[in-house]
Amino acid sequence: MQTGPELAVVVPTFNEAANVGQLVALLGRALAGIEWELIVVDDDSPDGTAGLMRELARENPRLRCLQRLGRRGLSSACIEGMLATAAPYIAVMDGDLQHDERLLPRMLELLRKEALDIVVGSRYVSGGGSAGLDETRAGMSRFATRLSRPLIPDGLQDPMSGFFMLRREVFEATVRRLSGIGFKILLDIFASAPQPLRFRELPYEFRSRGAGESKLDSQAMWDYGMLLLDKLVGRWVPARFVSFLLVGSVGVLVHMSVLAVLLNLAGQSFLFSQATATIVAMTSNFVLNNLITYRDLRLRGWALLRGWLSFVLACSIGAVANVGVANYLFEQRTGWALAGLAGILVGAVWNYVVTLVYTWRGAAR
Repeated sequence: MQTGPELAVVVPTFNEAANVGQLVALLGRALAGIEWELIVVDDDSPDGTAGLMRELARENPRLRCLQRLGRRGLSSACIEGMLATAAPYIAVMDGDLQHDERLLPRMLELLRKEALDIVVGSRYVSGGGSAGLDETRAGMSRFATRLSRPLIPDGLQDPMSGFFMLRREVFEATVRRLSGIGFKILLDIFASAPQPLRFRELPYEFRSRGAGESKLDSQAMWDYGMLLLDKLVGRWVPARFVSFLLVGSVGVLVHMSVLAVLLNLAGQSFLFSQATATIVAMTSNFVLNNLITYRDLRLRGWALLRGWLSFVLACSIGAVANVGVANYLFEQRTGWALAGLAGILVGAVWNYVVTLVYTWRGAAR
């Protein structure tokens, strides 16, 4: 006889204090007669979302809150929430009241009675709509959907949906393959599943936001690009490493620009100009990596200064390795271009691995 919840609803939140109380009430009405629990995974919202959820949980045993410290990310929050429940069926939805909770019983009924792995709430099948999206977000959603086509099964109309329900065994078979990057966990699940997933899409009308502001911004789109890249080439090259290299290429431009200004316009010595350009470029790389490559491990406060110092130290050693390897290969009569590229690659790999371990993850521990 089942004694625990049959359905877990996982809701990732950041600054949703104005919405979670109403969400709990709506779920209570929609899921009457079903054994359910709500797991809110909050990324340490400054508006007190986690504290409010704990207050509500003292009065309602169906509610739980996981408060994450020092890391961010919608997909990774969903994964942690799904891992925290024993329910045989798991739903994911947003905390901004834009998803129609009244669809949840129908999703559950389909998974109970039909040979399906996952049921998706869709804005783009007949009967669905996206009135709650403004023109900019609607355009971004359509563009993102087109980009995802190589990774999703034929017939799936709304891979960008953040509203779905799946069987627990499907999640468990997939979880170790998930990237956990960005904000589109559904796409990650479809692209990571060891076997093609049997799915059904149910139409719903995407509502206007209850309160607060959308989290969809240019950084979110960058994260989405990294997710696609990880699913396409991640088995060979980590997506973070690609981002690290792209940031490094920007650093080269910063270095050469500062060098040119100090040497040619300010009349400084080459040694001073080169040293200054190196520090400025390293600082630029550190800031951009902290904002983009390691957004989920972003350093703040005093950790930012400690991280910068460890980054500069690691990259200085990487520069020595770069020159040493390139010089050795050149002396072995390797072509200068190949020797130079080999040095750059060794330096880049060193910088990536060491700063990942000691600058970002080290500061997070």
